[in-house]
Amino acid sequence: MQKQEESAGDPVWEKLCNEVVEMARSEAMLASYLFAAVLNHKTLEDALSYHLAGKLASPYLSSMSLRDVANQAFASSEEIRVAVRRDLTAVLERDPAAKGLAQPFLHYKGFHALQAYRIAHWLWKSERRPLAFFLQNRISEVFAVDIHPAALIGKGILIDHGTSVVIGETAVVGDDVSMLHEVTLGGTGKESGDRHPKVGYGVLIGAGAKILGNIKVGDCSKVAAGSVVLQEVPPHATVAGVPAKVVGKPASGEPALQMDQRLDW
Repeated sequence: MQKQEESAGDPVWEKLCNEVVEMARSEAMLASYLFAAVLNHKTLEDALSYHLAGKLASPYLSSMSLRDVANQAFASSEEIRVAVRRDLTAVLERDPAAKGLAQPFLHYKGFHALQAYRIAHWLWKSERRPLAFFLQNRISEVFAVDIHPAALIGKGILIDHGTSVVIGETAVVGDDVSMLHEVTLGGTGKESGDRHPKVGYGVLIGAGAKILGNIKVGDCSKVAAGSVVLQEVPPHATVAGVPAKVVGKPASGEPALQMDQRLDW
């Protein structure tokens, strides 16, 4: 009853708590873990800071210290608080393997890496850049996802599977983008300055796709798996190949939400 009262007013947190209660009832061996990770906390931010800190702690920075940093970021930024809920909901809506909110919250490293990046980005904007770089390194080591803390990433993002995703320093990712494992948003060489892709709203980026250089990927476009994109992608276009070329248009107006990775001839 107390947990239900505490979660009232935050439907995402309420749904997560209800799912975890049912998980604990159905699998007693996980009850202690589920209580520590979720049910022992009053808010989604409290639970997330605890969960991420436990995963990212190292001999050089304790989980308690990392949790303090995460809580500072969550308390200071409404934008992060909104993004966390949008990202978690996006996993449930777009990933058929996700049977609820609890599964990605507890176990999906793509979600974990993205939320840890949001903390690192807050540190970057707060001019705490050595700690931001330290956190970037830990995210890469623990989750196999390398996102520069200066990158700009919107809300409602799905990083499915997560392994080997790389997002460079000057990359920009719009809202409601979906990307799969081994995606790279990188540069083309040693050039400095603004050198990474600008990905628009609602873009779907298939597994293994490489988008290189300061090029624009238009809203609601689709990049096929394994493609190497070196030129601008028009809005509402499907590109495929090495180098990638326009091969059609997405069957859906919002391909990132539909997650249909087939080519649209």
